[in-house]
Amino acid sequence: MPNPYFRFKQFVIYQDRCAMKVTTDACLFGAWVAHHIPAETTTVLDVGAGTGLLTLMIAQTGNRLIDAVEIQEADYQQAAENIAQTNWQASIRPIQGDVLQVVFQKKYDVIISNPPFYETDLKGGQPPKNIAHHSEALSLRELLSFIGRQLKADGTFFLLLPARREAELNRQLECQGMYLNTCCYVHQTEKHGPFRIMVAGGFEKRPYREERIVIRSGNMYTPEFNALLQPYYLHL
Repeated sequence: MPNPYFRFKQFVIYQDRCAMKVTTDACLFGAWVAHHIPAETTTVLDVGAGTGLLTLMIAQTGNRLIDAVEIQEADYQQAAENIAQTNWQASIRPIQGDVLQVVFQKKYDVIISNPPFYETDLKGGQPPKNIAHHSEALSLRELLSFIGRQLKADGTFFLLLPARREAELNRQLECQGMYLNTCCYVHQTEKHGPFRIMVAGGFEKRPYREERIVIRSGNMYTPEFNALLQPYYLHL
């Protein structure tokens, strides 16, 4: 469900200049993370930052230092341009490169990622989209292993994944000695089953919490969707 452009309260990322479309579920994920991020968070790492959507949504939630890593040159350049147009450019460091090769000098309070979705699906003919949508460059196992190395002992990770990968996610987390603490099931409508999961977890085992959000009711966004996105969408 792509938007022609994603309007923030304080700035706009114009999608006609971006390599990848901003999707409604990615916007919802950013707003959900911003709502759940611990108040004491000071350092954040965005893995696979794309054109900077999640980074800029999190930047609005407080005085935080954010590293945004993107492997694709075109998306990195667009992210850097988007960041430079905001009031948060001094607190955000765009990094172009592969997270498995970049040397990080610190561990992070929070790591966020909207990782490649289609690990076992057929690929199309466009290499940039293949990297963005498939896990050629970074599998879920590699991503969680990386998070295990770079997340502080009391830190929190946030991921957006297809709902069908929930069991796989839990298996991989067990291998890494990490726990899933919150899982939000995302439905397009009340008549549809969940198509995405937004999850939070870490090394600390906490009381498990399930949430649910429905995006649309008829032709309208639901009240819970509006409540999360209102700080970012100008038209809500």
